[in-house]
Amino acid sequence: MLPSELLIYRQNGETVVPKKLAIDDRTCGLATEQIDCFTECLGKTQGELNQQLLELEGNSPEYRVKRGLAQLLRNHFSTFEIISPIEPQILRQKVFAQAAKNHPIPRQRNQTLEAIAHHLSQELKRRVTLEEIETGLYADLQENRILTQFDPPIPEALIHRYNLAQVQGIFYRASNIVINAHRNDPGEYKLLFRYLKLFQLMAYIEGDADTGFTITIDGPASLFKASTRYGLALAKMIPALLHVSKWSLQAKLQQRDPYSGNTRTGRFSLNSDRDQLVTHYPPGKPYDSMLETSFANSWAKMKTEWRLEREVDLVPLPGSVMIPDFRLVHPDGRDFLLEIVGYWRPEYLKKKFFQVRRADANNLILAVSERLNLEKAGVKFTELPNRLIWFKDKLSPKVVLEILE
Repeated sequence: MLPSELLIYRQNGETVVPKKLAIDDRTCGLATEQIDCFTECLGKTQGELNQQLLELEGNSPEYRVKRGLAQLLRNHFSTFEIISPIEPQILRQKVFAQAAKNHPIPRQRNQTLEAIAHHLSQELKRRVTLEEIETGLYADLQENRILTQFDPPIPEALIHRYNLAQVQGIFYRASNIVINAHRNDPGEYKLLFRYLKLFQLMAYIEGDADTGFTITIDGPASLFKASTRYGLALAKMIPALLHVSKWSLQAKLQQRDPYSGNTRTGRFSLNSDRDQLVTHYPPGKPYDSMLETSFANSWAKMKTEWRLEREVDLVPLPGSVMIPDFRLVHPDGRDFLLEIVGYWRPEYLKKKFFQVRRADANNLILAVSERLNLEKAGVKFTELPNRLIWFKDKLSPKVVLEILE
């Protein structure tokens, strides 16, 4: 994503229109220049890279576009590392302690560094050079980190990423978002709901898989105290929405006028039929947590007729939807849903268990971590109509089998 100062948009009445780059020779040329600059700076410091980018920018009127492209390359395609024989902070302590023994310091500089290099060579059991000491002394400063890896995207992919980032930035100031996800493949809904859960967005969901869903999400500007982290989480959800085939989105924005300083209302809309945005999110990942991964791996080693399936059902809840982590199916036709409740905030637990009590799912099994403070969350598990399994660090397949049988 892009910081606010690199977002470019115009106002059409109350409607906010973010900048989008066309896929043509000119914009591909801009993207190629930035990509080539990063490639040429492989092995150099971030400070050297920034200087090269500044020279490439020159006096171009499109400097914000160039900076935006560079920001995306820096954050998403590059790896910067601290190159030092030992942690720079510890290295500085050693050098300064050694320097305190030698006076005057300027005349004894090389002698001090050579003494440290000799000491570290013995400690690390390899030759440490004077140059390594000099380079590593302040290697933890941002501008001194080394570009050790760069995975260059094709120019078109970088432009798509830029256009998506401009749209994502609109949601930093959103107060309310309504998404109408029309009738789609159930798997597309599941991926979207999983990302809503992953980013812990405050959403109210109505509808079902047959007719579609209306998702109302509180924006960061609607919170009692504005949260940059929540705004970023909301923006991260947008690439997940692009995996849904047919949808429309309307957002209400709270913007600050740069001239008067007053807050004004803005509008923004997206539509799957008109807005040609490209997501960089993968279609999905097998499991959301190590807890689920461990359970699935352990189940695969069990000798049982029960088949474990991953997230195949949507359970309608009042104002939401539950996607149980697993479904357990027996050859005789019996099936159960398994939801693992691991580590969540008290507010989330209270809401979740309230919804579960009102859900019409008598084949739902809840596996609840003993680490959860349900009393603090105001949850009385005796009031739950579902089967319960308690676990500590790992969920045992044997315990689940006992419930099934």
